[in-house]
This record gives sequence, structure tokens and C-alpha cells, in this order.
Amino acid sequence: MRHAHRVEVVRAAEAELMARLPEGTLMQRAATGLAVTCARLLTRRRGRVYGSRVVVLAGSGDNGGDALYAGAELARRGARVTAVLLAPGRAHGGGLAALRAARGRVVVEQEVGLADFSRADLVLDGIVGIGGRGGLRPEAEPYARAARTGTVVAVDVPSGVDADTGEVAGAALRADVTVCFGTYKPGLLIDPGASYAGAVQLVGIGLELPPAGVVALQHADVADLLPVPGGESDKYRRGVVGVAAGSARYPGAALLAVAGALRGGAGAVRYVGTAAEEVVRRFPETLVTEGGPAGAGRVQAWVVGPGSGEGAGRALAEALAADVPVLVDADGLTELARLGPGALAGRTAPTLLTPHTGEAARLLAGAGAGAGTGAGGEGGTRSEQTRPPAADELAAARLATARRLAAVYRATVLLKGSTTVVADPSGAVRVNPTGTAWLATAGSGDVLAGLAGSLLAAGLSAPDAAAVAAYLHGLAARHTAAVPGAPVTASEVAAALPAAWNDVRAGAAPEPRSGRPGGTGR
Repeated sequence: MRHAHRVEVVRAAEAELMARLPEGTLMQRAATGLAVTCARLLTRRRGRVYGSRVVVLAGSGDNGGDALYAGAELARRGARVTAVLLAPGRAHGGGLAALRAARGRVVVEQEVGLADFSRADLVLDGIVGIGGRGGLRPEAEPYARAARTGTVVAVDVPSGVDADTGEVAGAALRADVTVCFGTYKPGLLIDPGASYAGAVQLVGIGLELPPAGVVALQHADVADLLPVPGGESDKYRRGVVGVAAGSARYPGAALLAVAGALRGGAGAVRYVGTAAEEVVRRFPETLVTEGGPAGAGRVQAWVVGPGSGEGAGRALAEALAADVPVLVDADGLTELARLGPGALAGRTAPTLLTPHTGEAARLLAGAGAGAGTGAGGEGGTRSEQTRPPAADELAAARLATARRLAAVYRATVLLKGSTTVVADPSGAVRVNPTGTAWLATAGSGDVLAGLAGSLLAAGLSAPDAAAVAAYLHGLAARHTAAVPGAPVTASEVAAALPAAWNDVRAGAAPEPRSGRPGGTGR
């Protein structure tokens, strides 16, 4: 599991450790790990470090110092290192002295720096540290736009990316690799920041940290959560998931939701809705019931809303009245937005909401939640706080959006999109690392809803069911394409879920090649 901590938590852990170590030890640990990674990248690119052209973009503060010390180590190995000082009067004194002692070159003229930047084999981005907010300052902006031929390595976080949230408020320098120290930062795992981070590599520096507020599951974590039947299991002990989906206009949503549910670990799938004939023809193992959820018989969880159209209101009301977990998706979310959070008041069983950002905007508007600052709703003028939030604003602040929705509705939220974020009402977050943009295709979210609902019925908690479903869903999409990076369909994703499941259990599935999280169906 990848653990990500807020900047204030990291700063406190660093201060506690530095108090017990000789001065400069922590920075030397970070710089050494950074230099080792850079040397490996140069060797892969050119076959050796000696003679490589390296540019260090050094701002003020400790990240600039880390980059300068790492540049000095590379210079001692024969690299031709140039440090470009973006804040000449505030450059880290020790790092600058070390680079000069190693015969590194130092320039302050930005025209010269930009020319070197464009020709370098490797660039170390030490412009802004993890405490930076907002986009790049004017003196650094040209580097974000300049052509480059070499590998850009960010020091702890790409400059211009908010380390705590992944928000990008202006120009930012896109990295090929980010080397982070001590722990992952949330902004490296969540878009848009994750798209600037490239492959993320962690260097341990000995920090003692509390439990993380943001985590990303890995294969072993998911394997531990998968429901596996025992010797005494039968279809009812394994759980029955009810699916209320589809309509005359969208019959395919019922088929896709049932397809996902059948492959999610529950013992049986019970369908209610207008597409019963099509469902049984395609999936004869499905239990079909006339009417709505209230008359369907015993289930351990409900999935309500995919393609339900005007029938979503009745199905949602009947499902929420049952004392079982309920997953609300698509048209069910539209109905919930109309009703507001009061519709969930008094429920003791878990509720899982699976919106994309457009649906998230409607849910927040339905709760009377304005846009405010970012998606957190703090600060701003009175008119800003009361205007309905826009989907693009919420997408730019995915972490805050998911947390806010979970808090307002007192439910677990799986926010779909370029990075899928799962938040529970306590504020704990899980980020999905397996998705692909090809999952932004019709019906993909229906498969995800059925899969997650089946995991709920099999006994997983709402956060676990959401995180595991997103993980398997993304992995299935990667399995589906005969050629990596080719388009996929929702039906193909559903069919590939058993292969994803088996890969996770075997521990054989590859990590995402980019090293960054991805999205889930919308």
C-alpha cells in the first residue's frame, strides 16, 4: 500500500527526526537517494553518467538544496552539471558550495539557463518545495513551456503542483520522474497533479509517520480483501446482490450492471426492472423478480440507478428503506440530488455513492453546497459560497470534492474520473492506481456499479468494496485491449474481470507502467 501524508505531517516528522540527528544529515539522505535515481536514469539513457549534461533548476529552500547536493554528487561522477539559480540571493548555501567544490557550473542568466535546459540529458526540478502554493512564479514559467529533450526529475513534487491536493493553479513543470522523500504526497497520486508527476519513486529517509490520510492499494492489499468462499459456503451465505437498473430507453445498463455483479464475488444476483427478459436471456443464472426492490426478496446489498430513467425514484426509496448496504449510481444519483442528504438520514446500513464530477456537482447543489474556494467551500465571498459548483471546478479539486461529498451525505463516495478517489465520512481516502482513460466509455460505470455492489453483498465494507471494485475494473480494462492502449468497450471490461481477479490473487499483474493513478468509468 502506498501511504501519502500532508505537508504539515511531513514537516513535523522531519523536525522530530532532525532534532535527533547531526545537522544536515536528513538533507544528505534525501540528496543521496535523489542522486542514485538520477545516475540510474542517465545510465539507462546514455550508458553512463560520465559526460552527461545535467541541469539543476534551483529555487530557494530545502528542495533547491537537495537538488544542488544531488548535482554535486553527479558532478563528482563526471557529469557536466550546470545549476541555474532562480532565486540567486536565496539559494541554499551548503548545496551551492558543494556543487562549486565538485566543479559544477553556476548561472543566473535565465536565457543561458533555458538554452542549457533544452539541451540537457537530465534536469533536476528543485524550483519549489512541498510547501509551495499556486503556479510557477514569472521567472520560472518559461521552463514549463520550453522544449526539452532530456528527462525531467522533480524533487519531492513537480514545481507548480500542490503537494497536499494535486491541484494545479497555474503553470507547472511536467516531470518524467518524481523522487519523493519519506512518504508519498497526496498531490502525486491525484490528478491533475499526478499527470505532472510521471513515475513516482519513494526514497526512505527514516521518518516516523502516523497513519496516512490518503492511500493507494496495491495487488497484495486487494488480494487480502477479495471474498473467497469456504467449504461451508452456499450461494446465500456468499451474499445476494440486488440490481435495480435499466429502462425501456437504456436496457443495456441492466445487462452491464448484472454482468459486473455476477463477477463480483456474491453468490447470486437478483434483478428487478424492465429488462428482465433481456437479462435472463443473456445471463440465465440471474434471479428475476417482478416489481421493485421492496418485493424482490432477501438481498445483502442493492445497486440502484444505472439507466433507470424515471423509475429511479421508486427504486431508490424502496432500496434505502431496507437495512442493507445500498450503492447509488447514475439516475439514482440524480434522484438523490433532488432529495438532498435528508434522504439518507437515519440509515444505519452503509451507503455508497458513485458519481462522476457532473453528478457530484448536482449532489452538492442539491445539498445547498456552493463552490467556495476549490471544492472545500471555505473562504471566498458570500456569492461564491452559494453559487452551484461547476463540474470542471470539482474535477480540478478531486480530493476536496470527494471528501466534501462524503461529509455532506454521510456516505462513502467513489468519485469517478481521471483519478478515481474513494472517500468515507471520516475523511479517509483511497486512490485507485489502475485505471485508464479508455474507461471513459458508455456503460463502463454500469459494470463498476454492479461489481462494487456484489462486493458489498459479499461482506466488504463500503470503502473496501469501492476501492477493490475500482482496482479490478481498471485492471480489467488493461487486460481487455489486445494491443496496449487500444480502445475498450464496457462489455469487454466485464468479460475481463475474472482475469483481473486471478492476476491480483496470483500477485502477477504488472504495476501501471506510468507509475501514476488512473481513472474509472464515467
